[in-house]
Amino acid sequence: MGLLEKLRSEDEEVDTQIAHEVLERIEDEARRYISPTRVIFASVAVLLLLAASLFVLTWIVPYDRVSVDVVYRQGGPGHVVLVELDNDGSRTIEDIDLQVRFIDSEGIEISRSSFLRDNLPAHSSVSGDDMELLIDGASVWENYTIEILLYYDSYAGQRSERWTHNVGEWTMEIFADKSQYRFL
Repeated sequence: MGLLEKLRSEDEEVDTQIAHEVLERIEDEARRYISPTRVIFASVAVLLLLAASLFVLTWIVPYDRVSVDVVYRQGGPGHVVLVELDNDGSRTIEDIDLQVRFIDSEGIEISRSSFLRDNLPAHSSVSGDDMELLIDGASVWENYTIEILLYYDSYAGQRSERWTHNVGEWTMEIFADKSQYRFL
């Protein structure tokens, strides 16, 4: 081993020793400032900030979003279409007109249901007998279309939504239709 290699080896050992001493000092300082109590306090503070942000986004920032849940059933006596209207937005919607149409495979309307309401408050829903569509006497196990037409007024003006679903292959089908988020 040459003199040059010996000097390099000694320099590397000295550098390694200095690095270990620096690391030990950093660990000592970290132990002094980072305690389990501080970690728990910081975790609780972060959780509170996340919860407050979620609250602000859900209840304070104005946005519009409407969804319609549809349950379709068919059986021996006919067909049943159950509808629930949800105002998922943070503002009231007004002048609501919800129409449910039941159309056969040739495009002929077999039955229709209309639901009118003055307003629906934020984060609420409505369902019930007025929103049911009962079709007696129509043949089961054929293909049909359920068409949902929704008209309402929001803070941004008049809105309309249209959703269609092909049904008939199953005795029960469930659909969840949602409009796009509209902020401010």
